[in-house]
Amino acid sequence: MDKTWWKEAVVYQVYPRSFMDSDGDGIGDLKGILMKLDYLQTLGVDVIWLSPIYQSPNDDNGYDVSDYQAIMKEFGTMEDFDRLLSAIHERGMKIMMDLVINHTSDEHPWFKASRSSIDDPKRDYYIWRKGKEGKEPNNWESVFKGPAWKYDELTDEYYLHLFSKKQPDLNWENPNLREEIYSMMKWWLDKGVDGFRMDVINFISKDQRYLDGVVAEGKQYGDGSPYFMNGPRIHEFLQEINQRVLSHYDLITVGEMPGVTPEEALLYTGKDRNELHMVFQFEHMDVGSGPEGKWNNSKWELSDLKRILSKWQYGLEEGGWNSLYWNNHDQPRVVSRFGDDGTYRVESAKMLAACLHMLKGTPYIYQGEEIGMTNITFQSIEDYQDIETLNSYEDLVNNYGWSEERMMAAIHARSRDNARTPIQWNDNRNAGFTTGTPWIGVNANYPEINAVNAYNDRESIFQFYKKLIELRKQHDIIVYGRYDLLCPDDEQIFAYTRTLGEEKLLVICNFKGFEGDFKSPIELDSLSATLLISNYEQEKDKGISSDPLRPYECRVYHLK
Repeated sequence: MDKTWWKEAVVYQVYPRSFMDSDGDGIGDLKGILMKLDYLQTLGVDVIWLSPIYQSPNDDNGYDVSDYQAIMKEFGTMEDFDRLLSAIHERGMKIMMDLVINHTSDEHPWFKASRSSIDDPKRDYYIWRKGKEGKEPNNWESVFKGPAWKYDELTDEYYLHLFSKKQPDLNWENPNLREEIYSMMKWWLDKGVDGFRMDVINFISKDQRYLDGVVAEGKQYGDGSPYFMNGPRIHEFLQEINQRVLSHYDLITVGEMPGVTPEEALLYTGKDRNELHMVFQFEHMDVGSGPEGKWNNSKWELSDLKRILSKWQYGLEEGGWNSLYWNNHDQPRVVSRFGDDGTYRVESAKMLAACLHMLKGTPYIYQGEEIGMTNITFQSIEDYQDIETLNSYEDLVNNYGWSEERMMAAIHARSRDNARTPIQWNDNRNAGFTTGTPWIGVNANYPEINAVNAYNDRESIFQFYKKLIELRKQHDIIVYGRYDLLCPDDEQIFAYTRTLGEEKLLVICNFKGFEGDFKSPIELDSLSATLLISNYEQEKDKGISSDPLRPYECRVYHLK
């Protein structure tokens, strides 16, 4: 076993805007996070990942950075950050910053200089091209819909923005730009931060030909992803980041990488590759997607989910490492997505937690997941704040003829704002998040679903997560054991084993709201079995139960 602390850690993602508001302005802030550190320490997490806290005009909720070395005014001051950093370290936890270096805000001083003149020394910090026949330089579509290029009259050229037009892409071909980024990264690490989550980091190397993408039937723009995902110099750039910065510190790194395969992830995370520790892939999040991506929100099959997760487990078994997650700031709430957020909310939330945390990799918990927070159902598009949601509504309803009813159903199921409603701390007004008016609406179910209720209930989802984290610290097999899938075609039961030496774990999860039978395809009777954790009351010392699994039941056995 190649033991490392970041493999054994559990990471908790804080989306500061929605976590805790300390000053009544309706926006979460750094002092609010400080107020809740004891809660996170009680849960047992090791690393706190902060979504961006840098100065930003907030076109994309902080993922449009205008100053990498200043704190967003709504979140507080650098002194507030320093106090938070010290308090996290005092509690034996670590902090991971969100690093957004594929693009900046158009209000960043670099971009202001870049757009000022073709001859400015920082012109080449961004990607500028002449138009083609009176139109954009190529036909790429932005991730947030519409063209990926914005015309700038001042210099009669277009700049590339793979996301919002206020998020111009940086030109990583420029060595001076790279030096500025490395200097900034060192500044944060020298301050004491313990690692980076790197936003869409596999987009930083673009194919310099900037060829047109394929235009799918019925589409207006082309798919440029073959030319900007996992580009020609991506490994060179990441190895340079590692050599210049990362290798000089004891830290944790994870790269967000849409469109990555297990084979590519092995290159990104391989022990001797000197790039990153792990990647965030999205394949399991894309089940049920269609021609319009997640907005199709089609039916999904458990066998597909198992196939994808198993592909990643097997693919990174030797030499790589997986990140494990169901939720983040860009995904709907998992209990609404893969569980039952009604009758079996508690049972299905616990089952999903066990299913994920017993896989091989580093688990990530997204704020509110540990108390079983659910999707939000805002009735009007006016209540949504997310730029991707608003742009997609505009595009699909106005340009592609979707009915408002169809689009709102898709938004209720898959909008990023499902994850961004304020944390439900208690049953006070605004769920205890703020004394003011929250920046986005609070889910109406907060009187029932809140942290105080969960904290005081011995059988709550919170206590279940706490137990999972404790088990991870007690059993090396949960971290380092080999994964093997059982019953791959079963559309109700997700079962697998973990093996380390003479030890085995047997994990059995029922993904349906009705009873189901599990018949093990491997011989287990010769091993003595202890029930490690379950989300239902079980008879102790019974060995492996042959009873049918109850709705959304999970059982994890330790076998020797």
